[in-house]
Amino acid sequence: MDILVPATSANLGPGFDSLGLALGLYNKISITPTSITSIQIAGEGQENVRLKTNNIFVKIFSQILQAHGKEGSFKFSFENNIPVSRGLGSSSAIIVSAIYAAFLYMGKSCDKKSILNLAIEYEKHPDNITPAIFGGFNVALLEHTDNNTKQNVINIHKEIPQDISAVVVIPNKSISTKLSRKSLPKTYGIRECIFNLSHASLLTAAFLTNDWEKLTLASRDRIHQNIRMKNMPILFRLQHIALQNGALSSTLSGSGSSMLNICYKENSPKLARVLAQSFPRFKVLELGFDNLGVREI
Repeated sequence: MDILVPATSANLGPGFDSLGLALGLYNKISITPTSITSIQIAGEGQENVRLKTNNIFVKIFSQILQAHGKEGSFKFSFENNIPVSRGLGSSSAIIVSAIYAAFLYMGKSCDKKSILNLAIEYEKHPDNITPAIFGGFNVALLEHTDNNTKQNVINIHKEIPQDISAVVVIPNKSISTKLSRKSLPKTYGIRECIFNLSHASLLTAAFLTNDWEKLTLASRDRIHQNIRMKNMPILFRLQHIALQNGALSSTLSGSGSSMLNICYKENSPKLARVLAQSFPRFKVLELGFDNLGVREI
């Protein structure tokens, strides 16, 4: 069986840990029953020996099978296009696709809500796992139940139309998610909180109503983005150039270091060209948005 899972971009400016979307950039996983388990990796991470000796996908896939009294040996072939540690949801893609593949192999219903609430046990940030499962634009939050012993993900999903595109800029260095989160304040003032609440609400409304002209204002943030971008100051210049050359919004993707630039599809080639010329050491990708999420192909 063959599984396809999209890259994601989370936070989306003011939507810290709440808003995310799926990109037209994919990892493909092929799984074939065999007598001896083997792992092949092409693309991102193919030279990382640890990904073969301590593969998270294989661990989660095996754990799900064992939890249902199943076992077996398999040939796992990974075709990885999602960069690792660049804020494009590579970890979420692994978790989501492993659970989906295990359900599919066992012949169980691949109910995406069930997969979502199982995935949250491995990845605590619903803004990344939700779009990897459903595709499109997602608002997600954690609902605590059973005396805070269990968490359910509540989400609203909206397909993204084809008249807008993404230009993703991927720096040649990473920003550690754990370290960048530690650099954030422990508390925030009421002004910062109201600012982000209002802007995240406007950003959500813009996606739900396709009001793309509101994205520039709506994507402003006072909670996390500027603090994280200070770890790689060149990103401020990148953001400025993007907004001056057709980007409707330019936000840190996840915790970075990649930048997500949303624009009208007709402006995508020019924006990509300008960013590639301005930052020749960075990778620039013109991408559509994925509206299907993880799936069998």
